[in-house]
Amino acid sequence: LETLKTVKSFMTKIPSVVTGTDIVQWLMKNLSIEDPAEAMHIGSLIAAQGYFFPISDHVLSLKDDGTFYRFQAPYFWPSNCWEPENTDYAIYLCKRTMQNKTRLELADYEAENLARLQRAFARKWEFIYMQAEAQVKKKDKTERKILDSQERAFWDVHRPVPGCVNTTEMDIRKCRRTLLQSYTDISENSRHLLDHLNLPFSYQTKKENTHSCHHLLQIIFLNTQVDRHRMKMSKVAESLISYTEQYIEYDPFVTGPEPSNPWTSDDPSLWDLEASKEPSQQRVKKWGFSLEEALKDPAGQELFLKFLESEFSSENLRFWLAVQDLKRMPQQDVAQRAQDIWAEFLAEGAPSSINLDSHSYERTSQNLKDPGRYSYEDAQDHIYKLMKSDSYTRFLRSNVYQDLLMARKKVNVCLCLTASHGSISVYS
Repeated sequence: LETLKTVKSFMTKIPSVVTGTDIVQWLMKNLSIEDPAEAMHIGSLIAAQGYFFPISDHVLSLKDDGTFYRFQAPYFWPSNCWEPENTDYAIYLCKRTMQNKTRLELADYEAENLARLQRAFARKWEFIYMQAEAQVKKKDKTERKILDSQERAFWDVHRPVPGCVNTTEMDIRKCRRTLLQSYTDISENSRHLLDHLNLPFSYQTKKENTHSCHHLLQIIFLNTQVDRHRMKMSKVAESLISYTEQYIEYDPFVTGPEPSNPWTSDDPSLWDLEASKEPSQQRVKKWGFSLEEALKDPAGQELFLKFLESEFSSENLRFWLAVQDLKRMPQQDVAQRAQDIWAEFLAEGAPSSINLDSHSYERTSQNLKDPGRYSYEDAQDHIYKLMKSDSYTRFLRSNVYQDLLMARKKVNVCLCLTASHGSISVYS
């Protein structure tokens, strides 16, 4: 197009752009199209593939107006058969967040995608972030602006706005035709599989080969389905009902909290109870639901640790807590702290040695060659399962927990009685 130009807008320049009207007129002239609507339709199909794109919109379509468009760099053309991975997309979104510019702010759906990817790639997020930092280089301002828009358009094609068609997905009918064609060329490995499954095999006709492969795929599919873990709907419903009944008294929308909320009532008992730093009966009872609930509550965690210390078996919990702290540490302290944890709990002759299976030990020792926040993930999971199946059940049966639970029940009864008589004092 001869109309490719740099446009001045207020105090900035917009380089290498062309208007939608210019593109429509060019298509009509060079493709001998008489109807502007037809030219717009063809242009929108080309735009949907990412060969040109609007510079200020994520929706790839052509409008017959003054909207500015820019042509995609050949490197990003879909004809190069790109198949970008989610890690590439995560690096791209990270780069966008690093550059404090209005035009590079993430849209709502992109921010949601970034959060989802950060959860999915939690173990290697630091590597992804480092890759993004390495790619954010100081370039010529004009070149940087053009490249940013071209990269954004590339991802608008491969990770489109919700509601837009993903043009990179292959038509299911084409996939089916390709699959059927591949059936006709059965490899020697397929022949062995068919022999093993006692299925007929013949090179005489394509039809017989295709039929044999259909049988093979059906058997593989059905075997996979049989191996899948399935639950009956009655069991699922029973589990949900049980969970709801267990937590119903902790839901203030369903059950009124006791003591009542002092902001919505005249009863300040809750503040007195909190000031005493003694856990309520509800909190103590909740520790018995699961090990996770006990460890989430600082008071429950402290009591569990004291119980283990009384049995001279606190090293598992101390290791688990040390790994939790490691995940929240500043990056500069992570490597040294990871080595300290190894020396304290896993090294030969460690003062607080823990019992790990060989697989977890090997994985952990390999991870420590390049120590990171998640180097102890396997070991931590193994120790958590050990505590859950052994020490946690002993803790629930112990006098330490049972006595506290009964004591808090008595306090709770006192609160109810005093409230019914109009008193606001707390007895413990």
